[in-house]
Amino acid sequence: MKTKNTLIKSFALTALVFSMSNVYAEDATESDKPVTEQIVNTLTKLSGGPHKGYRANHAKGIVAQGEFVPAKSAASLSSAAHLQTKASPVTVRFSDATGLPTIPDADGNSFPKGIAIRFQLADASYTDIVSISTNGFPAATPEDFLGLLNAIAASGAGAAKPTPIEQFLGSHPAALSFVQMPKPAPVSFATEAYYGVNAFAFTNAQGETQYGRYRITPINGTEFLSKEQSTNAAPNYLVDELPLRLSKAPAKFKISVQLAAKDDEVNDPTVVWPENRKLVELGTLTLKNIDANGVAFEKATMFSPLNLVDGIAASDDQILLARPGAYAVSFGRRFGQ
Repeated sequence: MKTKNTLIKSFALTALVFSMSNVYAEDATESDKPVTEQIVNTLTKLSGGPHKGYRANHAKGIVAQGEFVPAKSAASLSSAAHLQTKASPVTVRFSDATGLPTIPDADGNSFPKGIAIRFQLADASYTDIVSISTNGFPAATPEDFLGLLNAIAASGAGAAKPTPIEQFLGSHPAALSFVQMPKPAPVSFATEAYYGVNAFAFTNAQGETQYGRYRITPINGTEFLSKEQSTNAAPNYLVDELPLRLSKAPAKFKISVQLAAKDDEVNDPTVVWPENRKLVELGTLTLKNIDANGVAFEKATMFSPLNLVDGIAASDDQILLARPGAYAVSFGRRFGQ
């Protein structure tokens, strides 16, 4: 387990250095580039970028601080350091989808919302959870995700019928289901539920391993705007609301893991597991204040679902394993454009 996690972190670092070194020949065609770089390029195109200093996706966000207190049940699932008895400081970034830094918070294109959680550990290391507000993902492979993005990019106002995106959705039912999901605007980033669409292997001190996906749910329940409220919402209502909320009281979430049954697919994020699967509570996430240095922090920080510690390991999900590479390309460009 430790070797695998070390290799994953090494891969992420290598990808970061690789992306920042501009090693690709300037005359290379787009199709010659790694799929992860092509994904970032298409996301940038779709947002009208590049937007210097911002992520290629989930560009608009806000950073909060707090702590995570593990539940007694957490250690039964994993021996990970932050799931034992002591509380861990956390930094949390909420975000809107797309690479457009000025996207209105209630815009349907800003869905799904994102949450990235960094747990600061006692030995000065850290581990991350990166989740979105949908239970499921539109593609099972990086290639299919790129295909979806390219189809969207090629389906402008002048595109012939059936458009590329209509053709793509017609042959990819998981992507069709994803884009047809309801897109309710949350009252607050703190009233939205978030899901880990990728599975991880959780191993406890007894060496027992189970696969599961994260669930991050507001303790007071989800709450959404009405259609009329959403239509009339201010462009930055979510970013403006969270500081006001935290100035009055902490915001709390329960972090759990939905366990896979024996025959559940653990390597395909388009496959949603039944709701009757067992949930193991990991603990309580409490957000106390907005990070005064949040703008600088989010620019300088690359969250990654593969920033792992012993007791938690990656599955063989192709989307999961590709994410650090794409994030690294995006991260390198924040400073070079």
